[in-house]
Amino acid sequence: MNDLLAIYAGCVLVLCLKMFAISCYQGFWRIRRRAFTNLEDAAFFSRLAQPQELPQVVRAQRAWANDLENIPLFFALGGLCVALGSSQGVTGWLFGVFTLARLTHTVTYLAGLQPWRTLTYAVGVACLFGLGALAVLSLR
Repeated sequence: MNDLLAIYAGCVLVLCLKMFAISCYQGFWRIRRRAFTNLEDAAFFSRLAQPQELPQVVRAQRAWANDLENIPLFFALGGLCVALGSSQGVTGWLFGVFTLARLTHTVTYLAGLQPWRTLTYAVGVACLFGLGALAVLSLR
């Protein structure tokens, strides 16, 4: 396996685990507070269904939705960069920075920390543009 593919695979695994962690975070708050919006979940715990989600769960859902807007683009653009043999140093650096930015974005999102959430989002988007540019340049 070449180095760039190994870096890409590592970043993909970290991002998948991060998204799984957001799901666990939501479950943690629901179980801790025994607050469920689905009738069957509430009934399983002998509770009444709640009319709305807990604030922590709503925040995590928004972080998850934001991931769904960005991480699939990384998967696609990163895969293209690996397949097209883009510059290994720059591409690997962008892979790592994007992954770190998404991890930091999730932490700052869940904690409600501005302007850090927006800054980490912007860093991630800049990395996506960089990966897109590298993919286009590799088509030559």
